Amino acid sequence: MPAITESAPAKINLALHVRRRRADGYHDLETLFAFATDGDLITVEAAQTNSFTITGPFAVALLPTPNTPPAKAGAQLGTDNEDAHGLPNATQGSAPWNGNLVTAAADAFTTAFAPNTHHAITLEKHLPIASGIGGGSADAAATLRALARLHGVPSTDPRLHDIAAKLGADVPACLANRTTLGTGKGDTLTEIEGLVGTPLLLVNPGVAVSTAAVFKTWDGKDRGPISKGDLLARALEGRNDLEPPALALAPEIAEVRTLLDAAHGVLLSRMSGSGATCFALFETLEARDAAATAAKARGWWTLATTLA
Repeated sequence: MPAITESAPAKINLALHVRRRRADGYHDLETLFAFATDGDLITVEAAQTNSFTITGPFAVALLPTPNTPPAKAGAQLGTDNEDAHGLPNATQGSAPWNGNLVTAAADAFTTAFAPNTHHAITLEKHLPIASGIGGGSADAAATLRALARLHGVPSTDPRLHDIAAKLGADVPACLANRTTLGTGKGDTLTEIEGLVGTPLLLVNPGVAVSTAAVFKTWDGKDRGPISKGDLLARALEGRNDLEPPALALAPEIAEVRTLLDAAHGVLLSRMSGSGATCFALFETLEARDAAATAAKARGWWTLATTLA
């Protein structure tokens, strides 16, 4: 079988309303999921034994250092667990097969669809870690899509969604990889018309924010549902209920928001997920690129892309 490569694009929350904490540790949410055209890359191929290799500019954040045990793989947005692969620090190389969402996705897929098979998986990591733009969820979802292609499993097979939902609350949205309204804990999805091609800029001030800490700092107030209407109008009328607690933990987020809010040609500026990455939608590519230049001058990570 030839190797299969699948994109794991950055996820953004155009709006994120936290309604209440649930007894199972998750939170009931209403969120507008959208996806960039760029992000990480997952490559899978059949192999004699399982192996997992991490490359790319953010490999250093995921590879284990000596004497550092792998952290547990966390559920994603909406829980008190960390949004992380579960691996800590070096530049590129092989990582343990267990203890992270990519290999957890591979194990679950193999159990359900291809028993007694093994895979070599490579993650090319371009997105910062613990940054509110999908991270481990996007990579796990891309792993499921790639393995489905490798083994001829239809993308509509409901077992793929079931596996994704068990991996984390926003893995199903990343598996669908299209603009959706997420409700419940974020894994009940309704497809909506997107804003394909809209210039998009992601900016991270170089700060990792703990999803668990942000949710614990949330004030618990239900400020109401997402409105009806077209996507941009709903996003503009919406909010991110996790932005105030994230700002309390990482004040640098406010500096990013100030720059993006003041940018020429901006349509919408907001923090994504539990932070610290912020995004802005722009009228033109030129306006987006000018804002990207200003953000880079501050030493911040940027990704100039478009909505998928």
